[in-house]
Amino acid sequence: MEKGQFSEAEKKVLEVIQKGFPLSRNPFDDMAAQAGMNTREFLQILEKWKQDGTIRRVGAVVNQLKAGLGASAMVVWKVEERQVEKAGKILAGFREVSHAYERETADNWPYNLYTMVHCDTIKNLENVVRKMSKDAGIIDYKILLTEKELKKVPPTYV
Repeated sequence: MEKGQFSEAEKKVLEVIQKGFPLSRNPFDDMAAQAGMNTREFLQILEKWKQDGTIRRVGAVVNQLKAGLGASAMVVWKVEERQVEKAGKILAGFREVSHAYERETADNWPYNLYTMVHCDTIKNLENVVRKMSKDAGIIDYKILLTEKELKKVPPTYV
């Protein structure tokens, strides 16, 4: 099969996975059934795609408000370059952190480590960020509270 061409079974898997995970105890079983195959076949296709680089990962997009997480913020951290990896691992280890990544700085923006933090209240979020700061030994940071979610939809390919 040429790169970019999918078998009929693969097209069915792609069609199902881009709809998102069903809210069930056995989402892969349900998704496989929607694709008209057994779970083993469904997972084999996903594993093949992972191995050949078609996909990097399969993940769920969580609606934080429905999950009871009413406060979210991007927290930006100014970290010495030689400490970024260590600090990033510490910060990413907090269960309230959904994303942690390094970015280049700019002349007027010295922050190079970014974390997305989710909590039930702003007060709890601020407490978590203070603990993150203490644990990672970073004192220079800013909390950028989320005001409005503008887009959270997966891409569609089929």
